[in-house]
Amino acid sequence: MTTLGNYINGERVASESGRTAPVFNPATGEKRLDVALSSADETRAAIANAQEAFKDWSATPPLSRARVMFKFKELLEQHADEIAELITLEHGKVFSDAKGELTRGLEVVEFACGIPHLQKGEHSLNVGRGVDSYSQMMPMGVVAGITPFNFPAMVPMWMFPVAIACGNTFVLKPSEKDPSVPLRLAELLTEAGLPNGVFNVVNGDKESVDVLLTDERIEAVSFVGSTPIAEYIYSTACAHGKRVQALGGAKNHMIVMPDADPEQVINSLMGAAYGSAGERCMAISVAVCVGDEVANHLVKDLQGAIAELKVGPGIGEAIESHMGPLVSRQHADKVIGYIDAGVEEGAELLVDGRNFVVTGNENGYFVGPTLFNHVKPGMRIYKEEIFGPVLAVVRVDSYEEALALINEHEYGNGTAIFTRDGDTARNFAANVQVGMIGINVPIPVPMAFHSFGGWKRSLFGPLHMHGPDGVRFYTRMKTITARWPTGLSAGPEFSMPTMK
Repeated sequence: MTTLGNYINGERVASESGRTAPVFNPATGEKRLDVALSSADETRAAIANAQEAFKDWSATPPLSRARVMFKFKELLEQHADEIAELITLEHGKVFSDAKGELTRGLEVVEFACGIPHLQKGEHSLNVGRGVDSYSQMMPMGVVAGITPFNFPAMVPMWMFPVAIACGNTFVLKPSEKDPSVPLRLAELLTEAGLPNGVFNVVNGDKESVDVLLTDERIEAVSFVGSTPIAEYIYSTACAHGKRVQALGGAKNHMIVMPDADPEQVINSLMGAAYGSAGERCMAISVAVCVGDEVANHLVKDLQGAIAELKVGPGIGEAIESHMGPLVSRQHADKVIGYIDAGVEEGAELLVDGRNFVVTGNENGYFVGPTLFNHVKPGMRIYKEEIFGPVLAVVRVDSYEEALALINEHEYGNGTAIFTRDGDTARNFAANVQVGMIGINVPIPVPMAFHSFGGWKRSLFGPLHMHGPDGVRFYTRMKTITARWPTGLSAGPEFSMPTMK
């Protein structure tokens, strides 16, 4: 059985820790391979390697760095099917969704190709007589990324293309549930001409993570995952003097107004709630219907659409599935536990995804699409992030009540409203306390040239990911005020030079 190690100094290397974790195919339940769980010393060695590579890479002209990104983009396009298949085999999402994930990551690479412009800084001539002022956006040093299982290609590419393009070196600690894709990305970066040591992958668990959070050579840490872990990452890394962006959990609401287009609502909600089996931080898990009539029509139409949903393995079928399995047996059991809790707390279970079996894949980690009606704000299935194919329908009497529900929730990652009324939509965009907002768009993930991030307990740290915030996060500002001797008056100066 293959054991995946690390990627250090431009090549795959075996781990000597002696600890491993199994990696499964979620559609079959079969073990694919083992992944090493690196030791603290191995993690420190990767950091040392990145620190050594920083000396030359940080001095490399931005245009040369951009050319590596251009070549990396080309290689990603050439190997797109291969990478998407790896995603499906280890995460479980259907092949088309895996291709979409890779595309969204590739868009950040395209953004990073513009680094000669993005990292220019600013210049002011004659801020005082004969005095000029300018800024430089300097690379940080060695930076780290800690990424989740649900997007093994896209989320790392939210981080390292911008970080590397800015002149930093990078240590990635990916999820141990689907480690093959990050290692393949590392190989393609080397093929694209990235110098050895600039990008390193350390597979591991909390032992490796804690080194990245505390080692003095790490300047900044990026994280995506659950809120409890995000809070731990943020507090620990900040306590050790690091810059941190830690994206946490979500409970994304979608308001359905009485004037919304019913067909558009159903089509959007099906993909947003059940796409990728709900394992997305931007998934819609709560539909807030304004009025009982809206809710009654919605749940009836949803039940019909769910009946047509094809659930099965992500590849290898004559008819492609719409939704695949969850990533692990443990996570599937956790989601089923939430469905049990919803029933116990009195929500009306209209579609039950428990005991869902896919013929020919009886050992896969499948949970069927699940629909609850008459969900109340005090219930666990409303309050907590389930991270599975479970949609809760909540009924309210007015738009104002719907808005208040969202603003009172502890999470503020993404949200949406479906309406034909421009005044309502404009009010929603202005007053909802959420970082990413969709107007008749169910999953409002910003394009790569904008920045991704939520509010409240969905984000720890002031800067969002990729886009302009990504460049700001991975650089330090220097401001230089310069004057040359020509024409200087003699004698001491007791005023600011800009006062002359």
